[in-house]
Amino acid sequence: MTLRTDDELDKALSALAAAEGTSRQEIVRRAVLERYERSRHSARVQQSSERLMDRWSDVLHRLGSV
Repeated sequence: MTLRTDDELDKALSALAAAEGTSRQEIVRRAVLERYERSRHSARVQQSSERLMDRWSDVLHRLGSV
C-alpha cells in the first residue's frame, strides 16, 4: 500500500515516530486501529442506549412528567 502525505502529515508522522521510537508505518497502523476501535465502541454504546431507552421508556417518560 502506498500512502500519499502532504507536508503537514509528513512532519507529524516523522515527529511521532521519533518521539515513540517506532516507524512511521507503525504510527499509521496504530492510528487506524485506534480509530477502528473507537468507532466500534461508539456503535456498541449507541445500540445499548437504544435498547435501554426501549426497555425503560415508560419509566423515563414518567420521571420526565413529574
